Amino acid sequence: MSATPLTVSAPAVEHRTSALGIGEDRPRLSWTVESAPENWLQDAYEIEIRPSHGPAWSSGRVTGGDSVLVPWPGDAPALTSRERRTVRVRVWGRDGTSSGFGPALELEAGLLSPGDFTAAMIAPAVPELRRPVMLRTSFTLPSRPVRARLYVTAQGLYEAELNGVRVGDEVLAPGWTSYHHRLRYATHDVTGLVGEGANAVGVWLAEGWFSGRFGIRGGRTQIYGEQPGLLLQLEAECADGTRVTVGTDDGWRCAHGPILTSGLYEGERHDARAEPDGWSRPGFDAAGWQPVRELDFDRSVLCAPTGPPVRRVEARSPERVLTSPTGRTILDFGQNLAGRVRLRAQGPAGTTITLRHAEVLQGGELYTRPLHYADATDTYVLRGAGRPEVWEPRFTLHGFRYVEVTGWPGELDPADVTAQVVHTDMRRTGWFGSSDELLDRLHENVVWSMRGNFVDLPTDCPQRDERLGWTGDIQVFAPTASFLHDCAGLLTSWLADLAHDQDADGTVPFVVPAIPLPHWTPAWPAAVWGDAAVLVPWTLFRRFGDRGVLRAQYDSARAWIDLVASECDADGVWRRRGQLGDWLDPAAPPEDPWQARTDPLLVAQAYFAHSARTLARIAGELGEQADRDRYDAVADEARAAFRRTYLTAEGGPTSDTQTACALALRFGLLPDAETAEAVGRRLAELVALEGDRIATGFAGTPEICDALAEAGQYDTAYRLLTQRACPSWLYPVTQGATTVWERWDSLLPDGTVNPGEMTSFNHYALGAVADFLHRTVAGLAPAEPGYRRLRVAPRPGGGLTRAEARHLTPYGDARVGWRLADGLLTVEATVPPNTTADLDLPGLREHLGSGTHRRTLPWPPP
Repeated sequence: MSATPLTVSAPAVEHRTSALGIGEDRPRLSWTVESAPENWLQDAYEIEIRPSHGPAWSSGRVTGGDSVLVPWPGDAPALTSRERRTVRVRVWGRDGTSSGFGPALELEAGLLSPGDFTAAMIAPAVPELRRPVMLRTSFTLPSRPVRARLYVTAQGLYEAELNGVRVGDEVLAPGWTSYHHRLRYATHDVTGLVGEGANAVGVWLAEGWFSGRFGIRGGRTQIYGEQPGLLLQLEAECADGTRVTVGTDDGWRCAHGPILTSGLYEGERHDARAEPDGWSRPGFDAAGWQPVRELDFDRSVLCAPTGPPVRRVEARSPERVLTSPTGRTILDFGQNLAGRVRLRAQGPAGTTITLRHAEVLQGGELYTRPLHYADATDTYVLRGAGRPEVWEPRFTLHGFRYVEVTGWPGELDPADVTAQVVHTDMRRTGWFGSSDELLDRLHENVVWSMRGNFVDLPTDCPQRDERLGWTGDIQVFAPTASFLHDCAGLLTSWLADLAHDQDADGTVPFVVPAIPLPHWTPAWPAAVWGDAAVLVPWTLFRRFGDRGVLRAQYDSARAWIDLVASECDADGVWRRRGQLGDWLDPAAPPEDPWQARTDPLLVAQAYFAHSARTLARIAGELGEQADRDRYDAVADEARAAFRRTYLTAEGGPTSDTQTACALALRFGLLPDAETAEAVGRRLAELVALEGDRIATGFAGTPEICDALAEAGQYDTAYRLLTQRACPSWLYPVTQGATTVWERWDSLLPDGTVNPGEMTSFNHYALGAVADFLHRTVAGLAPAEPGYRRLRVAPRPGGGLTRAEARHLTPYGDARVGWRLADGLLTVEATVPPNTTADLDLPGLREHLGSGTHRRTLPWPPP
């Protein structure tokens, strides 16, 4: 039998899926060993960096096992703007094996200095508010281009065209950031789109998040500025040696076109009769177009993206065509999703097709009350060209499963309407399966809720007039998100905005990017939500091995904990009013989600102790020993204050609730093992008293199953997990849910929609339990940051006969699966090269090297 060859992948750069236009001059590199002998560990590596011209640079053999986010070699030349290099890696193993060089990564720096941008930010000189615009210019290249790059961004949303051809495939570009601090630009290779002689560039521009209507209770306009703007810079190197730069300036022209209105909430109205032919091609007569003006703009806010853009990632056909009781045509796409509809229709000029979107039906009709002020209506007026017309909105997004269609010319063929699923183009990295179909559907619902709410940033919901980056939601969901998709780049970007938008005193906004909201601004310090400043970076470090994000967010995390510590009373207790606490406790009235059974100040103190301890660990990872000691002391005092104030004489929490017990157990707030055992038993009793149904909100839900499991109450954890009655995780599944709901009972047992003001059918927060499915039900978890060491520790139960999880770790493909049959438990684990694993089964503990391992033992254990 021949030995397994040792092969290594091409390097990856930072958390990017594309190495074109990177924003770092010394980017970190990662690679995976794609095949290796069993028990393989890296002993050394060599990085070769080759410029476009001249000799290659080599690190030589570097002793060490690191292969994830490895720093750019210290004596390797840093990248300069526009510079291209190829990078490849080879490795040696501790067993004496060696690889050849793997495939090369071609990377190219973007524009790394504000001074590299010569283009101006432009806008229509005489704006018509609320109306998207087209902008264009023409230019000439003296000879064939050998290299051309387009650098483009907008204060608003844009789509660019060169010589009549769409540039790139991004949607809703450049996305939403804290625009006054960070504005991302994209880099496109457009060498194949321009040519010798006459050329033209045209751009669609809309308000989007920058100046369009956004926010709750109707929202507001012009949050960041009065009107959208465009910044575009095209640089071409020609065969004759000339360099040509074309940038936005006051020589461009603009005009209104076929998009009559467009808003993220409202939808889009498009009259195809008004689109001028060839407007983005050379030779177009723009004499009647209007002038533009140059805007004041600080180029220092421009930055390259840290993650992938938003794209169309899937197309879905309708599963059913329904006729409502009032005779309306409704398409059921079978899946609640975020996106928009693409249609293909033919008919007379002026025919108007209207599409209305909603997540649910009630009484057989489209039910739009949960959308609040979001019209979610798209309208297309046919050009009447005598051939099929294909249209999809450009600058809007809807959360929907159902679409009501009116005005269709002739008989509607379902094949002519598709739902375009839109979200950040993250790589899927996590899967789960089991012998329970409902549990598997729950997991799939969690995946879809993540997909629907990771549209450039982590939002609460994709359908109503909200869609905001609520800090508490992602704080509880980040571990699950980090397993399911490679969201490190997206969340790194979001955290940068959190730090920018954080108040000077350390207060963390409730939503990031922070915008004015009735009731919620100015923000005040609130546990669970504010703790995102500490806990989300820690999650990214634990799951992706990224110590850099800890450093980048360190001042932000410290500011939050220092603020909370400064607000504590003399007895060490944080009594700040206005705590959201265990938000959306199922016992809270529909109209008052604040009314939880658990004392919100108990929740706040528990989180303070937990986050302070986590910050101490962050300080330790960063080598900040003095800070580690200081924050350990802060955590010790916060824990002591919790014990003095929120534990009874018997040792249990003063709030006798599932959430209080779960937080006390999970956050290490109990004085000793005996008390922890007693609180674990009480937690199991509280679950039983509720009929094995959930009684937690945002704070308790992510922790309760783990708290039961760590207390040895596995049977109770499984009864809670597999409960089907309301409230429970599986109740929505039994009601036909295809995503996670905001409320445990967003749809009531009688089939009507919950009357509460907040009733979303696509909210990922309560789906945080999926991390328990991965780590405990299937048994796959990180034991060291980035899964450099795995924990393989399944705990079968709940009547399941099998479960499995798979995760594409930074080191490679890891899998754990188990099966029960004939009184035996068989566990199989795949450990990626350059990692190890701790196998922890009842009665069996082992240290495993890389490779595939199988163990069988009696079940139940003796």
